[in-house]
Amino acid sequence: MSNFTTNGKEEEEIPPPQRPPSPPPHTTFAARGLHAQNFPAHKPRDLRIPSSQAMTHVAWNCDGKRLAAVGIDKITRIWTPEKSMETRAATHFSGGHSDDVDYVSWNPTHPELFCTSSQKDRRMVFWDARQSRYTQQVALKVSPVQTHYSPDGKALLYTSAGHQLFFMTCGKDSESGKEQWQTSDRDGIVASTAMFNHTGDGVIMTHHSEHTLRSMDYPSLAIKETPAAHVGGCVAVALDPRGRYLASGGYDSIVNMFDLSEWICARTITSCDNAINALSFSYDGEYLAIANTGTYIDICATETGAPLHRVPALASSPTVTWHPSKYVFAYCGQTKLREGGPPPVAVISLFGGGI
Repeated sequence: MSNFTTNGKEEEEIPPPQRPPSPPPHTTFAARGLHAQNFPAHKPRDLRIPSSQAMTHVAWNCDGKRLAAVGIDKITRIWTPEKSMETRAATHFSGGHSDDVDYVSWNPTHPELFCTSSQKDRRMVFWDARQSRYTQQVALKVSPVQTHYSPDGKALLYTSAGHQLFFMTCGKDSESGKEQWQTSDRDGIVASTAMFNHTGDGVIMTHHSEHTLRSMDYPSLAIKETPAAHVGGCVAVALDPRGRYLASGGYDSIVNMFDLSEWICARTITSCDNAINALSFSYDGEYLAIANTGTYIDICATETGAPLHRVPALASSPTVTWHPSKYVFAYCGQTKLREGGPPPVAVISLFGGGI
């Protein structure tokens, strides 16, 4: 009996997204000769894992064949979704952390390489999925919250629980000639989230109590742009794969779409009813998935900002991530304890077609 199921009717009803004003006709899918995806034809596929802890992060590798999940215990679980998303089908990677794993990032240049981080043990661990033992452990002086590779896979940034940004680089150790990750001796920069741009010569940062975004050159870290984005703090950013837009989300439940040619806000998405947790663009940049503190994921059209579909979720998800070449995204979380109801379970979900 599979425990990878579709949502039943026992889940709470979620409100439909509000409809914004009609977009300019030339921006619609039809006007641009595109066939819009029929998202309402799909149902979420939910994997429930009995646990008192939540799944905190999921991530696809660069070729989209593997999905990694962390959050429960000291183990990283990796599935090949095209074959199976059964609990027992996951490959377990353990022994690198002495406490709960919080975050996982895949190297963008190699489908087997990934790193995991833990706030509690203050450790970054690097892995090769072809072997069970980790390849390197790096002890940190701070608690890492999020990690993000540079496009060439040779640099890594991480933000800390103290809302600071730090860097690591990969290079050859002169003694052994073996490539190793080393922490930078730079002081931390104030930031809650951060990511490299597509060319690796810039970094985009947000802060949970600042209303502006910051764009910096890398490696000089000179400030380039500081556009105003959100009232009450910016907590999520995502880059359109085409390089046209930067999406930002905040506690104000608003998503702003910045035109990167001029760093102006091209449109604002107001369909979401809750604070934004995470954003992700589809591989072609046409769709934006929005995870929030409510029990749903919103899908909007990038060029119009129009809400296309609201995906019911078993739990609020801290993350959402599109597949690198298919109209499928993954998200995760933990169901809430309800009086008289079943105990909470950790959840990993897929939504969309092609897998």
